Amino acid sequence: QVQLVESGGGLVQAGGSLRLSCAASGSIVGINTMGWYCQAPGKRRELVAAISRSGSTNYADSVKGRFTVSRDNAKNAVYLQMNSLQPEDTAVYYCNADMVTKATMRLENYWGQGTQVTVSS
Repeated sequence: QVQLVESGGGLVQAGGSLRLSCAASGSIVGINTMGWYCQAPGKRRELVAAISRSGSTNYADSVKGRFTVSRDNAKNAVYLQMNSLQPEDTAVYYCNADMVTKATMRLENYWGQGTQVTVSS
């Protein structure tokens, strides 16, 4: 069974930092784009940052200059370094990946279970 497992969320004061990690496991043939989405209460899930297999990145305007996405292809992992956190960054953060698995041999989209990030003022 293929899964994405996140870690690193928590409670931090405004101005602080957190680093989220996500590792893909299971019968994976290959992984294309990986990324992070967030969903605050009452709001839609939205893209925070994404990174291609070659390292090209894409960020939401609200996090540019504060957050950095990176990946380790050898470990099937993606990371999100979050600096200068603000209360409006409070949300559940979800890992996302486009993967080809041995079960289907098709490119499909997968989600992690989410990790809570809470920024206090």
